[in-house]
Amino acid sequence: MTRPFVPIVKAITYTMTGDTDVLRLTERSIPVPGPGEVRVRVRVSGVNPTDWKMRVGSGPGQPTPFPEIVPNQDGAGTVDALGTDVDDLHVGQRVWLWEAGWQRADGTAQEYVVLPARQVVPLPDDASFDLGASLGIPALTAHRCLTVADGGPNRLGPGSLVGRVVLVAGGAGAVGHAAIQLARWAGAQVISTVSSAQKATLARAAGAAEVVNYRSEHAVESIRAVAPNGVDIVVEVAPVANAALDLAVLANNGVVAAYANDGSEVPVPVRPAMVGNIRYQFVLVYTVPEWAKNNAVADVRAAVRAGELGVGAEAGLPLHRFSLERTADAHAAVQAGAVGKVLIDVD
Repeated sequence: MTRPFVPIVKAITYTMTGDTDVLRLTERSIPVPGPGEVRVRVRVSGVNPTDWKMRVGSGPGQPTPFPEIVPNQDGAGTVDALGTDVDDLHVGQRVWLWEAGWQRADGTAQEYVVLPARQVVPLPDDASFDLGASLGIPALTAHRCLTVADGGPNRLGPGSLVGRVVLVAGGAGAVGHAAIQLARWAGAQVISTVSSAQKATLARAAGAAEVVNYRSEHAVESIRAVAPNGVDIVVEVAPVANAALDLAVLANNGVVAAYANDGSEVPVPVRPAMVGNIRYQFVLVYTVPEWAKNNAVADVRAAVRAGELGVGAEAGLPLHRFSLERTADAHAAVQAGAVGKVLIDVD
């Protein structure tokens, strides 16, 4: 009796927490999509800081929540197969993926991944797989940070942030880069703080109207010079280190949307914050409300269609490429603070 042929595909997996040496190139049978699911042939996998942090966990040698885990949340590729009850996608369609590995065993560091259909988003023909793999966590985080101010908006589109001043801390990072582009698309005045001339060039390429090198300038005076009435929204990567600066430049009723953790406590003097009605909104993209996630996916998709999001050095986000076999090196590059976006060529 002839057994049915089962295709074997490559994947990067780990079975315990630890450094990059826990990552292994393995072979698996091709997954089959169930009802409401889509199988995607992954072309490019994007690496984010949470990918290596999830791998490291609370320390080396700890058990993982699943017997075997494929890392990486973001990616792009083509639809390869559809489960039942999937009507809005078709085989061969170009797509981008988000949160593939959140509370699941299968991320995008593999040749084929099966996901719920809502996590598979059409990618226009004129948008590269590199862009698609760079959206996900950075762009959805940036969207949330830009939509938490008092009075809204809770959706982004042309004109939705007209009259607002947005300060993006760390504009050369992946989230900062996406925040600059989305805020500019929405009509905001965008200012970015950076730490070097190289990063200033990248922030300007992304679309920041004003860039302040906080290591060589008096940052508060420089920001206030271009935004005398203050900043409405701060997209903040370093809420502890920048607490004093943020408070000094915020407009009345301004908000600090902090999406990263650079310390255990944010030192906020109560009276100045109270007088200015200042608010802190902490953002973890994985646990934002479902309606907010749906809005973010829809708006990021619209921005891509409009040609408002881009990657590469010319767009302010240099790309660093690795093969699937070198996923460990890709994780190490992100952990070491590579400037730009780290991508893995899966196909």
